[in-house]
Amino acid sequence: MSAELLVLLIVVCTALAFDFTNGFHDTANAMATSIATGALRPRTAVLLSGALNLIGAFLSVAVAATVAEGIVDLSEVSGRALLDIVFAGLVGGILWNLFTWLLGLPSSSSHALFGGLIGSTIAALGLHGVIWAHGSKGVIAKIIIPALLSPIVAALVASIASWVVYRITKGSNEKTVSGGFRWGQIGTASLVSLAHGTNDAQKTMGIIFLALIAHGSAKASDPLPLWVIVSCAIAMAAGTCLGGWRIIRTLGKGLVDIAPPQGFAAESTSAAIILTSAHFGLPLSTTQVVTGSILGSGIGRPGAEVRWGVLGRMVTAWVLTLPLAGVVGAICWGLLHGIGGTAGVLVVFALLIAMAAFIWFRSKRAVVNSQNVTDDWEDTAAPATPPATPARRNDDTVGIG
Repeated sequence: MSAELLVLLIVVCTALAFDFTNGFHDTANAMATSIATGALRPRTAVLLSGALNLIGAFLSVAVAATVAEGIVDLSEVSGRALLDIVFAGLVGGILWNLFTWLLGLPSSSSHALFGGLIGSTIAALGLHGVIWAHGSKGVIAKIIIPALLSPIVAALVASIASWVVYRITKGSNEKTVSGGFRWGQIGTASLVSLAHGTNDAQKTMGIIFLALIAHGSAKASDPLPLWVIVSCAIAMAAGTCLGGWRIIRTLGKGLVDIAPPQGFAAESTSAAIILTSAHFGLPLSTTQVVTGSILGSGIGRPGAEVRWGVLGRMVTAWVLTLPLAGVVGAICWGLLHGIGGTAGVLVVFALLIAMAAFIWFRSKRAVVNSQNVTDDWEDTAAPATPPATPARRNDDTVGIG
């Protein structure tokens, strides 16, 4: 096996690892409200979400094309240098995903990926190596503007939807209304999962395709290989099925106390916005869309409490995601470049594994799982950690905390 092929395989494996973290990091996007209201049992919810993420990944490749062509100026770099940039960017995205998961903060996996890639590109080529603005393409048009607008639009639409729902059902039997909307949530949560798979799995497809272009195994004008689509779909679905309970808890219990009508309104809004963005090739952050929808459902429900402190922590994570993932991507490229050759790639890959293992073992100090994910919220310095509960054993004990 040649050194170039070995590096390509490492990059592809790292990309699939990012897709896996995207799965368990962003499961909350689809299922947090359904779990919080009791519409779906926790393990049932994540398994259903995983299956629909798998299906959704096959529905479109418009976002994948945006990722492959819309960030790095391919006229500036090619070959092994481009592979190194992609690899360093992926490491930055994975480490930020794992760090925010540990804290229970629903930050954007999409922006972690883009931030890491932008940071490594700047470190390697300078600012001109990134496509900042080019008509309707580039970082500003495809990433920054949608990031600013999507949570605001989602909050506005969901607040109106929630207000309408409560207006229509005013005076009705509360138990009957809640039961009906719980059934409706199964459908809307499934639609969000399908939309998440359609939107997010494609981002990793685009990165792998970029690596194939760098290696010379594909041209920018080629269609996405089927094996890329299948492997990305499976990686995301597998990660989703493991859970991601820390972030599910923050979105489902921390931001607002969600009733079934709110959950239905929030999920319907999220699905509509995400599927529309996927159709137009806009790589939106599903995390930001869903968070905006949940916030809007709280604003639109009469008498609902919104925990603005929790929202503040989320927004802080959103603001820091692009620059800090970029810093990590730039550091990884610098380390890789400083060591040089295949040895540099192997060292950075080993460091990624070591850091991931450290974060995993650190998470075991305060376990969040399917048994305690819906416990009453206590707004402490560690918002993802519920109060201690007696040990119980059942089929729901398996999964990422």
